[in-house]
Amino acid sequence: MVLAAWRRWRERRTLATRPIPDAMWQSTLARYPFLAALPPHDAQRLREMATLFLAQKEFTGAGGLEVTDDMAVTIAAQACLPVLELGLHWYDSFVTIVLHPDEVVASREVTDESGVVHEYEEALVGEAMGDGPMMLSWRGVTDAAHAGDGPVYNVVIHEFAHVMELRRGEAVGIPPLPDAVSREHWRRVIEASHLRLQRRLEAGFETVLDPYGAESVSEFFAVACEGFFVAGAALREDDPYLYELLKNFFQQDPAERHAP
Repeated sequence: MVLAAWRRWRERRTLATRPIPDAMWQSTLARYPFLAALPPHDAQRLREMATLFLAQKEFTGAGGLEVTDDMAVTIAAQACLPVLELGLHWYDSFVTIVLHPDEVVASREVTDESGVVHEYEEALVGEAMGDGPMMLSWRGVTDAAHAGDGPVYNVVIHEFAHVMELRRGEAVGIPPLPDAVSREHWRRVIEASHLRLQRRLEAGFETVLDPYGAESVSEFFAVACEGFFVAGAALREDDPYLYELLKNFFQQDPAERHAP
């Protein structure tokens, strides 16, 4: 009880002494319609959570990039949205966020079923490793603010969804759930929706979700989270079973916020 009281005191002190400036917060909401759609009470709770997030995390610029307060707030606001009803402890496995000006080319190697090692390069706009550090591309972050028609894209929500998933210790598209029944239900729904996306892409249909989600169930989970928070109404219409799954887990209903 003493430790809990001390934590509450520290949080109150952080909110009182290190608030996000009004102008900076309002400009962040204005750049992202899915944040601007939040009711005033929820927007205020998100602001407080983002303030605490900034006090807990360290931002480091790479490639000559200088991380400004505005950049940090932009990332914090989007990162905190998925855990608005769940709590910041979902992100307590890491501290550092490394921000690059543009995509990063990473060297990879994979061993096939025959034991042959294949080396290749992969361009990344973000990468979450569970216990950190988190890597993000600032260009990737800003591209999300200017996304128009077409599949949903949001690298911040995508990578922080991976952080939540990796709390189980493995990237299989299933976040920590309370019991085996819940996990089995999640597995059935997410795998069916993943297969549906693959088939729609093979047939040449346009999709609400980013085609990158077809790569694996893990990537599908992260892409589905992007769609859920950024274009909730469109995802609910496109795949109501997937939407309901995410709605129950995150304890949020973005489709209602996004409704005209």
